[in-house]
Amino acid sequence: MACVLETPLRMSVLSEVTASSRHYVDRLFDPDPQKVLQGVIDMKNAVIGNNKQKANLIVLGAVPRLLYLLQQETSSTELRTECAVVLGSLAMGTENNVKSLLDCHIIPALLQGLLSPELKFIEACLRCLRTIFTSPVTPEELLYTGPDHQTILFNHGAVQNIAHLLSSTSYKVRMQALKCFSVLAFENPQVSMTLVNVLVDGELLPQIFVKMLQRDKPIEMQLTSAKCLTYMCRAGAIQTDDICIVLKTLPSLVRMCSKERLLEERVEGAETLAYLIETDVELQRIASITDHLIAMLSDYFKYPSSVSAITDIKRLDHDLKHAHELRQAAFKLYASLGANDEDIRKKIIETENMMDRIVNGLSESSIKVRLSAVRCLHSLSRSVQQLRTSFQDHAVWKPLMKVSRKIARIIHLEVDVICSSLCVFSCSLQPILESGAIELLCSLTQSENLALRVNGIWALMNMAFQAEQKIKADILQGLSTEQLFQLLSDSDVNVLMKTLGLLRNLLSTRPHIDQIMSTHGKQIMQAVTLILEGEHNIEVKEQTLCILANIADGTTAKELIMTNDDILQKIKYYMSHSNAKLQLAAMFCISNLVWNEEEGSQERQDKLRDIGIVDILHKLSQSSDPNLCDKAKTALQQYLA
Repeated sequence: MACVLETPLRMSVLSEVTASSRHYVDRLFDPDPQKVLQGVIDMKNAVIGNNKQKANLIVLGAVPRLLYLLQQETSSTELRTECAVVLGSLAMGTENNVKSLLDCHIIPALLQGLLSPELKFIEACLRCLRTIFTSPVTPEELLYTGPDHQTILFNHGAVQNIAHLLSSTSYKVRMQALKCFSVLAFENPQVSMTLVNVLVDGELLPQIFVKMLQRDKPIEMQLTSAKCLTYMCRAGAIQTDDICIVLKTLPSLVRMCSKERLLEERVEGAETLAYLIETDVELQRIASITDHLIAMLSDYFKYPSSVSAITDIKRLDHDLKHAHELRQAAFKLYASLGANDEDIRKKIIETENMMDRIVNGLSESSIKVRLSAVRCLHSLSRSVQQLRTSFQDHAVWKPLMKVSRKIARIIHLEVDVICSSLCVFSCSLQPILESGAIELLCSLTQSENLALRVNGIWALMNMAFQAEQKIKADILQGLSTEQLFQLLSDSDVNVLMKTLGLLRNLLSTRPHIDQIMSTHGKQIMQAVTLILEGEHNIEVKEQTLCILANIADGTTAKELIMTNDDILQKIKYYMSHSNAKLQLAAMFCISNLVWNEEEGSQERQDKLRDIGIVDILHKLSQSSDPNLCDKAKTALQQYLA
């Protein structure tokens, strides 16, 4: 009986809640346009700061009626504007409010409103659109984003029309123009190359941006100017050794990381600096010795700060809000600083509690902090010395395995560093394997996400390097022959190269070679044939010939080559190829096949002589390439011994 009574009770409560709001919606249907307008204005006043009222009006169906009035050409401009304002206010409520608005197809209606000649109505539509698109529940694909959006603005003369606003007497206008340029230039070479040549009152834009970096300018202006110059530099429009980058932009961004700056400014400064120096070794070195930056960043991990007095509650709330962002920014900047230089990595790792902070970062609730911690870890892991000491001492593989499993299920995030980080902890390989690493990595190779496929196979390749037979067998079993062939047929050359690298590492040491070829020999030889016959680059074919050389080093596996006339002819062909790398790789195959200390060497030598291999060896022994010459002479000596 209780189940039967439950629904009427809920409906009764809902009726009470919405009854007081119904008259607002009813007035939207009044035949008198003036009463409708007044009803919308009253509704606007009722929903301001009142999430409960907003929810009631949405439940009662106010949104479809508001959108209808907004789109009617017969509606007055004032009515259409007030409708847009109310819709914007509803969007400022909960995420469920935004979802309801999206379900009613609000975006197309607002975009259509932008075509109106009435400025106030356009502004109301833009404000509502901005509110909706700043919500995390709004799909970005509903509007042009990234390069497409930049190109549309660029093609419609945005640069020329906005440039003169930088000389406006209004600070707000100058800032909006500056922000627009930073958005246009981000990862866009076309826009950036145009910006460097734009003149405003006789001055080039980069010179104006540099002036806006001066310390007497507001911090917001300094940061945004630094972003503009950073994005133009990364897009190739400004050289990394340009004075405006080395002596102006970089020091300004380092200055933004200091304790004197607000927390949000420190976050923005660190993230922009990380992006500026990410790919340039010299900028990384300069940044690392500027204003004790490495030590300065350690302060980013000290939030929220301890409080003792009740008066500090607001400060605690502020610190908590930015604590995750600070750690994320610090990890990103550490990752960029340590990307190339061993001495810088050493300084970072020796920073107070650094490894503990990374371990903690890998286990944080914020996915963005975890990803940044992985990036930092990946950067520092390029140091072999640190792999054998600091990383092993702190058992970083444990939280890393957990974060890898979670990130593997959220492929739209930045995951390109995860898998390659997994495989570097050779000292802790066994516990990593016991945690299911092979199963995880094999599953990633089947992902539609290219970054996951590349790094999944890359990690397996590194895991197979000098591995035990059981690990190699587990990898082959986890991948399956079908998946291996799929990877060897992948359209992306990085996937193909890493798969070939995996095969090469699997086929190392004679017992392993013979074991693997006894179970997978036919399929592997078939794959090798297809690649050597296909339209692949030199590196791919060189790697494939190296796999054949490894097979030729097996005790029983080499017979799979000797009994395959097609493969022998291909080796012969590449011995005479115009590319020395391919010639040398083919020579390694021959050397392993003719080695006279192994059983059956005489029969192999005779067969290779019959197909003309010895004649080619004599020619190569006269080669101007010392490596080819030496290898050919060594092979010929096997015939004479």
